[in-house]
Amino acid sequence: MSKIIHKPACKPLYRRVLLKISGEALMGNEKYGQDYKTIERICRDIKSALAIGVELCLVVGGGNIFRGIDGANSGMERASADYMGMLATVLNALAIQNTLERMGVDTRVLSAINMMQVCEPYVRRRAMRHMERGRVVIFAAGTGNPFFTTDTAAALRANEMGCDLLMKGTQVDGVYSADPRKDKKAKHFDTLSYHEVLVRDLKVMDQSAISLARENKIPIMVFSIHNKDSIAQAVCGKGKFTVITDKKR
Repeated sequence: MSKIIHKPACKPLYRRVLLKISGEALMGNEKYGQDYKTIERICRDIKSALAIGVELCLVVGGGNIFRGIDGANSGMERASADYMGMLATVLNALAIQNTLERMGVDTRVLSAINMMQVCEPYVRRRAMRHMERGRVVIFAAGTGNPFFTTDTAAALRANEMGCDLLMKGTQVDGVYSADPRKDKKAKHFDTLSYHEVLVRDLKVMDQSAISLARENKIPIMVFSIHNKDSIAQAVCGKGKFTVITDKKR
């Protein structure tokens, strides 16, 4: 009997990808915290992307639990508020790790703030080795420094890991001229340049993250994290999304 070979659903356009997941994406329909059904769905999508041969690492935010900037706006000292936000990202990273490993996906959580009893400290060469061995690496605690967002951490880690693409999973399917949930006439952009994002002050990622990606020529793909298999589809160039790059497609 001949062996049946299952071909991947699509051919990925990128080999190594960093996926930025906001904390808010983990809330589902809840107003606060983690929605485990949503986390499971996202993790299934991550597993689907791995199945087509993509190497994945993740940066996760913490806004579903605590946002440093909100704490600062409420009167907290900014650095302390940001450290609290970093700890929130560790909680989310551990939840994603647990869910992925229950699905049979080997993972490692590496934190920019040392907490040896909980996860590994971030060491670039160690993270690279984990990825070379096929593990999903989840980066927690942002950059480990206050005053920097997890968007900047995502751009930084994408550069350090030699990623071909930085993906940002959001609540909508790309970048629009205005919030499409509030303005039905908002225009969707298929492509944008880094310069256009900065000049138009489009709220995609903070300017430090955009500039860092631009300097190192890493394209940014903005897509909806809420559609089934959206990660694998987007990596294959399918579906609706926005690509930010200086290159013409």
